[in-house]
Amino acid sequence: MTHAANLTIAIKQLDSLPGMPAIAQKLLALALDTDEGEAQLLKLIEQDPIIAAKIIGLANSPMFGSSRKVNSVSDAAMLLGLTRVKSVAIGIATVSAITRIPEGVLKANDLWQHSIAVALVMRTLARAMPANNRPLDDVIFLAGLLHDIGFMALAYLNTDASDAVHTALLAQPERAIQDIEHELIGITHNAIGAQLARHWDLSEEIIAVIRYHHQPADKGAEAGQPLVTLVNFAEHLLADFGIVEHTGLELTEQDWQSLGIDPDKAEGLIEKIAEISEQAKQMSGAV
Repeated sequence: MTHAANLTIAIKQLDSLPGMPAIAQKLLALALDTDEGEAQLLKLIEQDPIIAAKIIGLANSPMFGSSRKVNSVSDAAMLLGLTRVKSVAIGIATVSAITRIPEGVLKANDLWQHSIAVALVMRTLARAMPANNRPLDDVIFLAGLLHDIGFMALAYLNTDASDAVHTALLAQPERAIQDIEHELIGITHNAIGAQLARHWDLSEEIIAVIRYHHQPADKGAEAGQPLVTLVNFAEHLLADFGIVEHTGLELTEQDWQSLGIDPDKAEGLIEKIAEISEQAKQMSGAV
């Protein structure tokens, strides 16, 4: 049986994937506008060693400029902000839920490195947007961390199919990822991820980001804009960072203007993004 046939059967059995982890459900439902909500957030994270370690590692990265070593979740929350910590924790919990051991060609830490870098680049780009169109930081981080969840879902459903896709991406740098996926498995990681996100009752905004971040001009992307375009830009500018994911042509002046960003600022933003990618590489070993 082909990869595509096997995967078609697996996707029809999407309910066989783990449900959204209990900690992610609790975090999504948690309001941070009270002292009780803040305390519960820190308690939930402290109870999960993997999430706590990654958040402390992120806080200690050069990207957030801490002048002292951060050793606790509470100190990390003070530096990063509670809403950002909440989004990062949800992202880590959801990815961890569908990580198989042993891994195939796709490594969970490589995807983490890619996703956190995308989120940080999105934040940098958003700050150059007009304030009235700028998404909130917590939504930016959640979108950035979950946009490629379909890769992990694919690896969970069918490791052989996932390995075939990522091996082909490494071997064929001139081809778009969607073309390779359609040829080998008959479906894209975007579509798989969107089905998983719907299975987990995530918001329509996040589902649109996952489904359309390689097709921001598609009518279906409107529910997730401008986050869809921010993810798309970030992946263009990071150039196969962390994982190989061929994204096509360079951004044009018209592309920058679509986000309300002055094209004259593009060069400065690209320099900042190069710094972010270097810092993310240094950080990845620590988280």
